[in-house]
Parts: sequence; structure tokens; C-alpha cells
Amino acid sequence: MKIYHKFLLYQNKLLKPYIRFLLGLVEALTYLASLLLIAGVVYEHGFPLSNGEVEQIQVLYKIVWVVFLVDVTLHILLEYRDTRKKYRRLAWIMSWLLYLTLIPVIFHRPEEEGAILQLWQFLDGKFYHLVLLLIFSFLNLSNGLVRLLGRRTNPSLILAVSFLAIILVGTGLLMLPRCTVNGITWVDSLFTATSAVCVTGLVPVDVSSTFTPGGFVVIILLIQVGGLGVMTLTSFFAMFFMGNTSLYNQLVVRDMVSSNSIGSLLSTLLYILGFTLVIEGVGMISILFSIHGTLGMDFQEELAFSAFHSISAFCNAGFSTLPGNLGNPMLMTNHNWLYISVSFLIILGGIGFPILVNFKHIIIYHLGRFWYFLKTRKFAKYKMHHLYNLNTKIVLIMTFLLLVFGTLAIAFFEWNGSFAGMSVADKWTQAFFNASCPRTAGFTSVDLATLSVQSLLVYLALMWVGGGAQSTAGGVKVNAFAVVVLNLVAVIKGSERVEVFGRELSYDSIRRSNATVVMSLGVLFLFIFILSILEPGVSVMALTFECVSALSTVGSSLNLTPNLCDASKLLVALLMFIGRVGLITLMLGIIKQKKNTKYRYPSDNIIIN
Repeated sequence: MKIYHKFLLYQNKLLKPYIRFLLGLVEALTYLASLLLIAGVVYEHGFPLSNGEVEQIQVLYKIVWVVFLVDVTLHILLEYRDTRKKYRRLAWIMSWLLYLTLIPVIFHRPEEEGAILQLWQFLDGKFYHLVLLLIFSFLNLSNGLVRLLGRRTNPSLILAVSFLAIILVGTGLLMLPRCTVNGITWVDSLFTATSAVCVTGLVPVDVSSTFTPGGFVVIILLIQVGGLGVMTLTSFFAMFFMGNTSLYNQLVVRDMVSSNSIGSLLSTLLYILGFTLVIEGVGMISILFSIHGTLGMDFQEELAFSAFHSISAFCNAGFSTLPGNLGNPMLMTNHNWLYISVSFLIILGGIGFPILVNFKHIIIYHLGRFWYFLKTRKFAKYKMHHLYNLNTKIVLIMTFLLLVFGTLAIAFFEWNGSFAGMSVADKWTQAFFNASCPRTAGFTSVDLATLSVQSLLVYLALMWVGGGAQSTAGGVKVNAFAVVVLNLVAVIKGSERVEVFGRELSYDSIRRSNATVVMSLGVLFLFIFILSILEPGVSVMALTFECVSALSTVGSSLNLTPNLCDASKLLVALLMFIGRVGLITLMLGIIKQKKNTKYRYPSDNIIIN
């Protein structure tokens, strides 16, 4: 018996390297098959095809199906113990669903009508096969991307490259013949894809007349992916379905999504996706209620309109399918609820996911206390005193102050200007809407070129500040702006510490906030200076507005975007990319980080003032 065990151990040790090599080779083939499948689907739905090309694509789908079957089978047969530890329950379910596709291959089509025949037809249908293979492809690619983090690759660089990759893919998709009415140049396609992924809203073409319904689907998918973040989505799928991520991967993803711990990482990713779907769903219903029967659309078109604008608003993208954006004449009367719904979607998307998670904890806490009161008719003795964390307090207060300031200022300066002829209710609604959009969704209800200089300056200030950190909004973020203001107040008062709400702000928070503000102003000056050379006939106000809008991923414009030359469009697209990825994140990905030293130089003072 001992000899037999020794033989098995020796055999296992001998075969292990070959098994690992074989599985690695098959894994590489699955990555290639995943890419080819996605390319095939894009080609099939993006181009008009001949019968021969359709047959070739079907052959490609079958080859990919075989590769996936071989990959799953070899992992189960050759590394069952490791696979059992790594795979989550959902991954096993997906594997069994893949094996169900063998039923039509093994068993002939049932001759009798009934449920068995319907099941056979469903399992043999193209829809079931293609959806399942697409899910497997996305899971494989997500898993591969997250595993790159285990190579000690710079996370900031991966984040930037992932956004760039999605932008390039989106550029290609928008240039497909079936996505546009009369075609589009590569510069305009790149600009639009960048604007969608970076949830900005600046466009060099008229969206409603340039893109087909297929183009709108591509745009809204790019907006959703860009709003949530590429790494957030890929990390979720890799961890929730596959579960085979290393500790280092989880640490990196935890920092990306600002999770409190590794144990709460998956729940944080679930909260992000859950809040997004729920809020966008409620927003879609609210928008549908406000436009039903008023725009000359059938119910299916109204659903598509509501879903598109709900996603675009929550992701702070500012894209609209209507000519003239939300300033379309059909919306300007008797649609105040639409503008209010869009405004609140913008606000919820712009305050940040950590605040939404904090809201969830607060609601559960109060529901628990209420349930305890119903059961015992007594109030709970234990009471939590710090329901709102410091980040939540700062973001909520700053958001409220900026919204109130923006609403009052725009109403004051435009009451008898751009809002002339409107009812009092319409004027206040438009003032609130136009105060919400600069933070940072580029929807427009009035021509911004008609606003007064004072209103434009208010717009610039609101755009530059932006929304909350870890949100779909851009700008320097209200968190950083609040910290800089608090630091300024502390300096003026002569205090050595920056304190707020009974807490002392960390030195690192102050340092990063100051760096963000300085870098933002520096980048804006550089790009405005370059654009002033490329566009000599454009006013400095229009160029400044365009650059601030792009860097803060707002999407508002003084009708300048379509008139820019190609070089200027590429620069503005680069500015949108910088604004979405983040100045600090981009610098961390490009510049080599200095190692911490154990020694310190003598401190000295520089004369200020």
C-alpha cells in the first residue's frame, strides 16, 4: 500500500508541470476565443453580411463553443480539487449551463410536441448559445484583467489603460455602418466614444440625426461602463463568479472602490452595482411617467427614451437622443417633473457610492429601531451617535450649499434673461436644473450662449468643483475643495491643525487635496493656452468654458465643440480622458514612485507673504 501511495505521489509530481502547461495553453486559447467571439458578434451586427459570411461566423461560434467546453472539462478532470476551491457556486452553474448545450448534439429532436421539444429547441437555439458564450467570454476577460493585478502591475496604470481600451473599442463600434445614418469620421467617432466613456457629454455631431438605434445602444453601454468604472465591473465579475483572485488583487481592488476591508470588498462591489440598477430603474419609471403620451412616441420608444436618459443622468453623462438635448421645444412646457427627475438622478450619481452605502446603513439602523419599538413598545436604549461619517457630512453639506448657491444665482441673473416668458414654476425648475447640470452632467435646456456673463462664471465655478469622490461626477471633487477651504480657514485663524465636526483631517488628505487643485489649474491653463493658438478666432471665455467642461467631464459647451479643428478635438478628448481617470491617478501610473526613506532632512521655512 505504501508503495502504491508513493507511486501516486511520484506520478502526480511528474505530471503536474505538464498539466499546468496544458491548462495554461488552453487558458490562452480561451482568451483568444473570447476576443474572437466578441469580434464576430460585432461584425455580424455592425455590417451587412452575405450568406457566405454568415456561415463563416456560425463556424467561428462553434469553434469558440468547443474551446470553452474543453477548457471547463480539462479544469474539472485534471485539477478538480483546485477548481472546486476556486470556483464559486455561480461559476459551477455557468459550467452546467454550458454542458446543457450538448443535449441537442447527443439527442435527436423529439418528434412529439410539448415541453421537451420546446426545451430542446431552446437549448439548440442561437440566442441561448450566443448569450451563454458572451457571458463566458466576458467572465474570462474580466478574470484575466484582474489577474494582471497579481503581476504587481501598477494599478493606476491598469485603470488608465482599461479606460483607453474601452474608448478605442467604442470608437470602432461607433464607426460601424449600422451605427450611423451616413457615416462618421474617425476623429468624431473617437471624440464621441471618449465623451461617452468619460461620461462627459461633449459631442462634435448632432447625436439624434447622426446615430441609429444601434449607435444609441453602443453609446449608452459606453456610458454605463464608463460611469461604473471598467475595473469595478471586471472585478465584480471576476470575484463574484470565478472567485479565484489573489490577496494582492483584492487589496488593489479594495483601494480602487474605497472598501473598508477585504472582507467587505465583494459586498461593496454588490452595493455599487445594486444602487446603480435600483436608482436608474426608479429614474426610468419617473421619466416615463413624466413623458408618457406627450412626445408622439409609442410605449416601446418611451421606455427606450426613459432608460437612455435615466442612465445618462445617473452617470452624469449628459447625452440625449432628442434634437437640442433637453431644450427640445416638446419638453420646455409641462415637463417640470422630467427636469426634476433628471436633476435628482444627477445629484445621486454625483454624491458618490460611499455616501449611498452610508445611507443604506442609516436606513437599516432606523428600520431596526422602529421594528424594536413595534415589538416591545419601547425605544431602544442603545443609540448610535455617529450615523453620518465625516466624508458623508462634508459631501452632503457642500452639495447642498453649491446647489442652493447655483439655483439662486442662476435664477437671479436669468429671471428676465434666458428664462423670460416662462411661468414662475418653470423659472425655478430651470434654475434648479441648470444648477444641477454643471455638477457634472452636460444636459442643456436653454442655449448656454444666451446666458449672461455672470451666469457663465457661476457655471464655470460649479463645473470646476464638480461632484463627490468615488462617484460618476468629475471636477476636483467637493471633498478636495472642502478640505482646501478648511485648510485656508485654519491658516487664516493661525491653527496648526485642520479640524471639522470633531475630527482632525489627516496630513495626507490635505496634501492630496492641495495637489489636486494645483494640478487642475495647471492643466487647464496649459490646454487653454494651446487651444488659443489652434483656435485664434475663438474667445477666451468659450475656450475656458470648453476646457473646464472637458476636464470636469461636464459636457456643457457654448456651441464650440462642432466648430473645433481636428487637432483641437483630439486635445479636448485628451482632456476628458484626464478628467475621468483622475489627475492624481494618471500621475501615479506614469511617474515612478519614490520609495520611503528612513531618514529625514532638517526642516526649514520658506518666506510666505
